[in-house]
Parts: sequence; structure tokens; C-alpha cells
Amino acid sequence: MTQIITVTNQKGGVGKTTTASALVCGLHQRGAKVLGIDLDPQGNLGFTLGLDIGSGNTVYDVFKGTCSIEEAISPTEYGDILSSDIMLSAAEVEFTAPRREFMLSDLLTAVRERYDFIIIDTPPALNILTVNAYVCSTGLIVPMEAEVLSLVGVTQLQETIETVRDAFNPNLKVIGILINKFNGRLTLSKDILEMAQVVAEQLDSRVFEAKIHRGVGVAMAPAHGQSVLTYQPESRPAQDFQEIVDAVAGQQFPRPKQTFRQKYISKFFN
Repeated sequence: MTQIITVTNQKGGVGKTTTASALVCGLHQRGAKVLGIDLDPQGNLGFTLGLDIGSGNTVYDVFKGTCSIEEAISPTEYGDILSSDIMLSAAEVEFTAPRREFMLSDLLTAVRERYDFIIIDTPPALNILTVNAYVCSTGLIVPMEAEVLSLVGVTQLQETIETVRDAFNPNLKVIGILINKFNGRLTLSKDILEMAQVVAEQLDSRVFEAKIHRGVGVAMAPAHGQSVLTYQPESRPAQDFQEIVDAVAGQQFPRPKQTFRQKYISKFFN
């Protein structure tokens, strides 16, 4: 069965695209068939994974019916990508037909069985695009920074999740809350972690045991059209993200074995 996982938080700048790109790349490295879908009009997921944003068909064209979903999917060395661009920002007012919450779910019927995982990146808003992602998803991953406003964004998701469960997708679950830019030496990070665990319980979920630590490679990787997993694979953030991929991939898609050099660098320089 295809797992459809949406990366979501209505607050911007919390690492949604970084997380989505790491999942796409990490799962592909393990031999899984992966499709990444960008529902953010900024188009950052495709850009992060090396696509030439602004050329070719996008998810907006598929929603409009001007091309098929097969025609809009672009193969990359990290997996297949259905990209977006700024035209998608008109979705809230442009797509008003009945069952508009099911646009993405209906379109995925044509390709769903080709993939082991479909990873969806969402905009920093609780709008029709986000609802479309929730309706077709089997699970949500909620990234947040270790700071108060990011935590507020997570708590505000709860009502939307419950509404989608009641009206459209009763099987929707929150796989986990992922804490980004974590520094265990700071009191604030420790306090936010405790509060995030309370919120996770309210969502019938958990906080991922792995926390994503800060690292310059996370910020630099998109400029090179890469995930941090390939740009700086031995870095602490890359290893953190691999633990998140472990949790998602399960035993069916184990992590590739490290070379001696990778083990040495990981042990002595992280």
C-alpha cells in the first residue's frame, strides 16, 4: 500500500521543504519508489531537488486540466517530482467546484500504485491546498522550530486535522512532530520539547526521538539543487534526518550501509 505523507505546519520557516526533500531523497536512496509533490506556490521543493522551476508543466496545470499528471511529473536523480510555481497561489479563489477538497486525491488515482511513498510539501497556510493534501494522506509529519511561535502553529493545526477526519478522511493520523534547529544545551529548547510532547499527546501522536540540529549544510544544500542528505551526508543534520527516514521507511527499506570513511567521519566530527 502506498504511504502518502504530508509535511505540514501553517507557520513558515520551520523546515517543511527541508524535511520533505530529505524524505524524498532518503527514501529513494533506500530503493523505494518515491514521488514528491509540491503544493507550495513558492516552488521550493522542485528547486531544492534540482528542477528548473518555471519550465515544464506543474501541479497547477494538472489541476486546471491542461495536462495529465503523468505529463507533469519530472524524473530526477532523487525520485519523481510534481513541481509547482506561483500560479498555484490562485487556487483558493480559482478552484471552487464541488469536491474541490478531493482534486489531488482524484488525480493521484492514475499514478498512486506506481509508488511506495508520496511525499507532499505544503504552503504555510491552512487553505484549500493544505486540505487537499490532508484528504489524500495516510499520515502527517509536523516540523517545528524549537521556539514558542512555531509551537503555536502546531496547536492551531489540530482543529483542521479534526475537521478533515470528520468530513473527508477518517484514517488521517499524525505520524509525529519533528523539532528542527534543536540545541539541547538551551533551556528554551528543553522547555519547547516538553510542551511539544503535550501537544503530540493531544494529537494522539508523538515527538520524534531524533531532533534536527543546526548546520550550515541545511541552508546551503538547496543552492546546489540537493538535499542535505547528498550535499553533506556525514553532517549531524543529515544523520538526524536519516533517523527520521528510518522511522518512515520501516524494515522494508533499510538504510544503506555506511562505508568505513562515513562511519569514521560521523563518529569523530559530529
